[in-house]
Amino acid sequence: MESILEVLTPDNLVFIFKGFGLTLYISLIAIVLSTLIGTVLAVMRNGKNPVLRIISSIYIEFVRNVPNLLWIFTIFLVFKMKSTPAGITAFTLFTSAALAEIIRGGLNAVDKGQYEAGMSQGFTSVQILYHIILPQAIRKMLPAIISQFVTVIKDTSLLYSVIALQELFGASQILMGRYFEPEQVFSLYILIALIYFSFNLAISSLSHMLANVGNKLQNKQPLSSSIGEFF
Repeated sequence: MESILEVLTPDNLVFIFKGFGLTLYISLIAIVLSTLIGTVLAVMRNGKNPVLRIISSIYIEFVRNVPNLLWIFTIFLVFKMKSTPAGITAFTLFTSAALAEIIRGGLNAVDKGQYEAGMSQGFTSVQILYHIILPQAIRKMLPAIISQFVTVIKDTSLLYSVIALQELFGASQILMGRYFEPEQVFSLYILIALIYFSFNLAISSLSHMLANVGNKLQNKQPLSSSIGEFF
């Protein structure tokens, strides 16, 4: 018991939660940037311009089918970026391709009659997308986007092994170098697992709750509702 308490000192806990803060920092910035880029890519791939469709399709398919670990290596070693910017860039690059397909699926799930109704009212394509299509699509794709956030948080554990970034898992690895008793190492692993589990479970629960709310709203409000209610 005393050996376990030696691991769970205030200084060690502060060090671990600083690493967790870096994990959240990288994940949050990456998911926000990826959502913006992914939205642009999804609109390009769904658009009528064949050049933009080809460009977005090549980007999405190529990035998604190359391991994220390779992107981390490439950005850090080839572009000579510092650890934190390299981690954010790599996750933004990879996650934007995944989110592009999620967002495209959400856009395609909206009834085409909504677009035709907007055109009949004299709205431009941009106005239809912003005021009519996106509000409905967001309800459908938000749970999947939040689930992707969970994936990003877990995958940040790759950063320590590749670029020695001291995020949550990296902080635990540094501490493990100081302790050699099996119960100390085990307790440290359990603590890290509980932090990951607790936070990701909270996010997953939020995702399920939003999905249920979205389904209830969809049942109460059919897709053929009046265009005027979006203004």
